[in-house]
Amino acid sequence: MNLFNQALGIHEQALQVKSRRLEVLAQNIANADTPHYKARDIDFKAVLGAEQKQDTSMAATTAGHFALGQELNADGMRFRNPFNTAFDGNTVEMSVEQAQYGKAAADYQATVNFLQDQVSGVRKALRGD
Repeated sequence: MNLFNQALGIHEQALQVKSRRLEVLAQNIANADTPHYKARDIDFKAVLGAEQKQDTSMAATTAGHFALGQELNADGMRFRNPFNTAFDGNTVEMSVEQAQYGKAAADYQATVNFLQDQVSGVRKALRGD
């Protein structure tokens, strides 16, 4: 099984994070008319960095620097800063969400295609082709 994990590398975790991000973006779109709903997104780079045990956080080198930004939740969830907030407090902007969803879907499909190619190569190697 270790050989199979080495063949897929980080792409298995990347696919899981991308799938979760698609779910979050779909929830944003579904709640576009919900009063006081706050649009969320997943910080893909920070989540994968945590999976690989890499520190991607900012470091203040001088006491005069501004305080660090929003802390990352364990699941990588962050609230999105809207361009325009609705009168009812909803921060979902449909054009932004749809564009982000389309980009995320294309990224997800690219990862799936890459994994399919990797599995196909492993199959060929096992068959001796």
